[in-house]
Amino acid sequence: MADYILTPWEVSGEVDYDQIIKEFGIEPIDDKLLSYLKEFTNEIHPFLTRKIFFAHRDLNWILDEYQKGNPFYLYTGRGPSGNVHLGHVMPWIFTKWLQDKFNVELWFQLTDDEKFLFNQSLSMEDAYKYSYDNALDIIALGFDPKKTFIFSDIDLAGTLYRNALKIAKKITFSTIKATFGLNNSANIGQIFYTSIQTVPAIIKSIIEGKNVPCIIPHAVDQDPHFRLSRDVLPKLGYYKPASIQCIFLPSLQQGGKMSASVEHTAIFTKDTPDIVKKKVNNAFTGGQASAKIQRELGGNPSICSVYKYHFMLFTLDDDEIKKIQSRCKGGDLLCGECKNNLTQKINKFLTKHQEKREKAKDVIDDYLLKEKINLRSLVNEKNKKFV
Repeated sequence: MADYILTPWEVSGEVDYDQIIKEFGIEPIDDKLLSYLKEFTNEIHPFLTRKIFFAHRDLNWILDEYQKGNPFYLYTGRGPSGNVHLGHVMPWIFTKWLQDKFNVELWFQLTDDEKFLFNQSLSMEDAYKYSYDNALDIIALGFDPKKTFIFSDIDLAGTLYRNALKIAKKITFSTIKATFGLNNSANIGQIFYTSIQTVPAIIKSIIEGKNVPCIIPHAVDQDPHFRLSRDVLPKLGYYKPASIQCIFLPSLQQGGKMSASVEHTAIFTKDTPDIVKKKVNNAFTGGQASAKIQRELGGNPSICSVYKYHFMLFTLDDDEIKKIQSRCKGGDLLCGECKNNLTQKINKFLTKHQEKREKAKDVIDDYLLKEKINLRSLVNEKNKKFV
């Protein structure tokens, strides 16, 4: 039995990704598929060679369609229940790489409705505010404003609900219970929600009046939503969405993923240099009990949170990461030096990101989609007729 929890709303423990591949029925990304991808991109992102993005559904089909002249679009999202941390940013960096390499649209869903429904302590108003705050982090990564559409579910509710109804009619409660483990205590919004999350996978098809391929880069915990989407959408005449799944950026402490709810184990995009330094200095390492013993026996990078941050996000040069690993195992690299190196890299990234985040406030309207006419406006327009 698995000693971890993995659902779209909760992840804890050490996730066994090999087991997840078997359980979810996703396909590992192999060298043959990477070679095919490289025909279009001319290079392979380190997130792929290092198996950070490790599995997929129908990525080969997406490339086949693109080769035929039938371009895809990207769809991903964020559940806005708090501030953004580096674990959220990691898959967005890869999503931007895909947008740049294929010159395609990105539809970015902010699931404020989901977070309100599944988080008992979060008000709808706060979830909505987080949507716009989180959007600044997305924009700061440099997505193409001409090809990027960011939307709050609450703001695009009319379009989403209208199409979610058709999807919901094809999904039974028993299917929802079996897929997500919901029981009779679940509120009815939770039961209905996956119908909303399915709509962006066909939104370009709806707009263009023809089937448009879609690929969804996402962390693997969201796969149950899109498994269900793939089951139901062909019944409505649409393509199955393809997907590509990533592992989780770990906690700074031992075990589990980075979590916004445990602030001292996560690095947020708003953190100051001093806070970053304190968090990294307190991180779990694979070091020995003393510098003397480490010089004699070496460290263990395979269990070290600091090394994992280098490997997964901040040291993407292969020669440099091999050097860090070799020096650690050989006892030449002590934890203090490695932590200091990581702290400098994180703060360099965050300094630039925070500057871009501030500038994003001036251009946010270039990215956001809203349904312009609200009920108050409709009532006012109607009343004008009778003045």
